[in-house]
Amino acid sequence: MGKTLYLDCTCGISGDMMVAALLDLGAREDVMRAALASLPLDGYEVRIGRVAKAGLDCCDFDVVLAPGLENHDHDMGYLHGHGHEDAAVHGHEHGHEHDHGAGHDHHHDHGAGQGHHHDPGAGHDHPHDHQRDHTHSHAHPHVHRGPADLDAIIDAGALTPRARDLAHRMVDILAHAEAKAHGVALDEVHFHEVGAVDSIVDIVAVAVALDDLDIDRAIVPVLVDGRGTIRCQHGIIPVPVPATLNIAERHGLPLSICEVEGELVTPTGAAIVAALGAEPELPARFRVRAVGLGAGKRAYERPSILRALIIEELPDDGRVPAAPCEPTVDAAAHGAVVRLECDIDDASGEVLAYAADRLREAGAREVHWVPVFTKKGRPAWQLQVIALPDDVECLEGIIFAETTTIGIRRWPCDRSVLERREVSVQTPWGAARVKEVTLPDGSRRTAPEYEDAAAIARRTGLPLQAVMEAVRAQLPVR
Repeated sequence: MGKTLYLDCTCGISGDMMVAALLDLGAREDVMRAALASLPLDGYEVRIGRVAKAGLDCCDFDVVLAPGLENHDHDMGYLHGHGHEDAAVHGHEHGHEHDHGAGHDHHHDHGAGQGHHHDPGAGHDHPHDHQRDHTHSHAHPHVHRGPADLDAIIDAGALTPRARDLAHRMVDILAHAEAKAHGVALDEVHFHEVGAVDSIVDIVAVAVALDDLDIDRAIVPVLVDGRGTIRCQHGIIPVPVPATLNIAERHGLPLSICEVEGELVTPTGAAIVAALGAEPELPARFRVRAVGLGAGKRAYERPSILRALIIEELPDDGRVPAAPCEPTVDAAAHGAVVRLECDIDDASGEVLAYAADRLREAGAREVHWVPVFTKKGRPAWQLQVIALPDDVECLEGIIFAETTTIGIRRWPCDRSVLERREVSVQTPWGAARVKEVTLPDGSRRTAPEYEDAAAIARRTGLPLQAVMEAVRAQLPVR
């Protein structure tokens, strides 16, 4: 059974942001690289690493182009006309003569804080010393490709049928959007940027990663784009750019405009959402199975971060919501807890299991069923719930609603709590979380997060213990 993907596009979406978020979710890097290597395409190198965005640790997917293939996708001065009188100010001539003139894609696929990639560090929240000079001239013209050319490249690669079909859908959606934007027939569209190497890499990498994660349902409540203008090869155009608007119109994508001056949603980002057939409504209740953060490259007021979640929908049956019972951080830090207890001898196992699930979802720290003997020697179950003080009222409400008890015993408890933290490490199969505690003598003890390790084990077929050992091996030596 496939998984459900929720994309939080509050800060936009682009091709490279999507690839990075999917890798952070656990898509296998080796599978993606093998698929890209099978394409009849050269002139680039893929670099994958970690960067900080607004203090958050994000995955970064960077396509470093060969000299002469670079673009202006994260050159903020060029894109927004800061000190530029025309497109050639940086020494790049963008007034190419083409048979189809306006029929060339100008959307700078990796906008949205996200463009690719002649500078592995540009636009990151921390400085780098290896910024590349943009004063050189092109030694050769950009390659211009039509939709059939992109389809041929995709068909030549070693992709699964599902990944190949998804990549073709993205190309088709982009082609229709550009044809409408420039008023030309579909077979007359000649892509400039999307036909460039970095954008083809993004399209294929996204398709392969989605297939590897076994995503069969996507949810995108809204695409948040910026406003103002942006420079393309043909001049200054408004944001959202025409191709993005055409995709939103044709596929009914929910769109919102924020205060940011700049392009947050690129046509490729919009095409990904459209190709997935994304639904606009989140389930009323769901469980988060994995979280991935993908970094972009442009620097706007909003950090260029795409958050992707794998979620499991929970039944919406009118039950008391868990939100009021969310743990209070300060109480947890001080170690004060309350123990709730009651004895039940007239409920089925299914009812008891359901009650325990509800209590855990609502924030109970621990839920135990202990076999006991009550009056007249009757076998029964004792429910023991460990709760934070602020959660007691909510959890008692669930116990009364979901069990047959008519009374609950409670008493406050003090506890000793070790200092703890959670870290994320990169494994050959994607990111995995590790819990680390510090003992009184200063030594540390670690344990891989079960859910992350189990997800990798199921996906790869490896034994769980082997995955956990591999996760531990990635921890730095202290």
